[in-house]
Amino acid sequence: MRLLRSWLSPEQRSEFDELGYFHVFGCVTGNKYRIHPGSYANVLEIGEDGTPKAGLCFLPKGRLVPGDVMLAQKITLETSECVALAVAHRFPASMTPSQIAR
Repeated sequence: MRLLRSWLSPEQRSEFDELGYFHVFGCVTGNKYRIHPGSYANVLEIGEDGTPKAGLCFLPKGRLVPGDVMLAQKITLETSECVALAVAHRFPASMTPSQIAR
């Protein structure tokens, strides 16, 4: 988590501290994404009205701790959004990770 926090902007760090998640903007579409703590099914695409539009599940290969997964998700969306979207599994924003794992 220390490594993740060192890569967050001051605004993202403040969101993470206050809300338990932070937002990033896709480098191609400009879409807003919310990254929650976790290792899978923890990214939400946020609609223009500020509500979750869809869930995204994508993560790096290997067994990484949640902070490292979240950092990889942040960097990928901010620098290679199309790659993330091409491999991401989409799910309804209302589903929880335990429902997705079934």
